[in-house]
Amino acid sequence: MKLYGPDGKEMMTVSAIERDGANLIIKGKIFGAMPMSARLKPAEVRSALKLMNWKTLLFALTLPFRKN
Repeated sequence: MKLYGPDGKEMMTVSAIERDGANLIIKGKIFGAMPMSARLKPAEVRSALKLMNWKTLLFALTLPFRKN
């Protein structure tokens, strides 16, 4: 999975998302060179969901089934 900045350039390549107890570990490279592992805690996921309204949440759930 790749994450892009506002200018369309690749910012991060995610190579793995793994479970570590009650957390998720997101592994990848920033700007194609610097390795990174980030820990996503349950409270942070809840905070992210609160940022989205129902319309945005529904859109996010349908993204895997959409074409580019």
